[in-house]
Amino acid sequence: MKIYYFDQHTFFLPEKHRFPASKYSMLRQRVLTANVVPPENMRTPEPVSDADLHRAHTGDYLHRFEHGLLTKAEIRLIGLPWSPELVQRVKYTAGATVAVCRHALDDGVGLSLGGGTHHACSDHGQGYCLYNDVVVAARALQAEGSVRRVLVIDCDVHQGNGTAETTTGDSSIFTFSIHGEKNFPYCKIPGDLDVGLPDGTGDEAYLRALDEALDIALSRSRPDLAIYLAGVDVHENDRLGRLALTRSGIGRRDESVLSKCRESTIPVGVVMAGGYSRDLSKMVEIQLQTVQIAASFSL
Repeated sequence: MKIYYFDQHTFFLPEKHRFPASKYSMLRQRVLTANVVPPENMRTPEPVSDADLHRAHTGDYLHRFEHGLLTKAEIRLIGLPWSPELVQRVKYTAGATVAVCRHALDDGVGLSLGGGTHHACSDHGQGYCLYNDVVVAARALQAEGSVRRVLVIDCDVHQGNGTAETTTGDSSIFTFSIHGEKNFPYCKIPGDLDVGLPDGTGDEAYLRALDEALDIALSRSRPDLAIYLAGVDVHENDRLGRLALTRSGIGRRDESVLSKCRESTIPVGVVMAGGYSRDLSKMVEIQLQTVQIAASFSL
């Protein structure tokens, strides 16, 4: 399995944003220490191309974001201060997702230590998400002729509204989201299959709902590739999640998603998506568990 990372996630951020962002460098170090893959399989991505971005986002939005022309209201909606470094960061993040999906076609599984920016819509960003890397990657591989149909399996605790909006009317990308129904975003954009769960949902109820919905999503989508958003913000101690999965439950979730895809011979690109625990080290250990499980499914 190839693992992609981009280290420069924190240096441009003000102090209040550094805690969630610093998880990326910590996770990379834990992956290296645990020897999950050979060192040569840890790679830095190329930045995403303009052509790939234009398949998911409007030209006007891309121009205004890249040149610092967003309004104050748009920047508030994103939740991050604009800077040239922010533009660089998200180009590398999207580039990593494209790369792991390409490698998944050869290795069965590819993984990025970031990504999963599923709130970004075609003409605006929101919720810390600037480019919708999942849709960018799906359409990049479609444009290359590598795949025809893509299934998005979004297990972040927040509904993938941006992915749903960006792919509205596009039957070649099937969007499945299982999430906290009362959580952000409060005005959800329906995808192809949405499963909203009540606050406090724990392991067993979550896994039953996931297994039933996965069977439906796989049957309806008949994909050549799946992109899996493995958010750990479903954990019981996540400060934004409000679901109640344990670390063991998250591991069983990851195994269920990857097992069902393997049974159907579907390659999977894995991205980390959300995680907002107050205990950063414990959160990173759960993310490391996801990386280790993904590596066990690599060809």
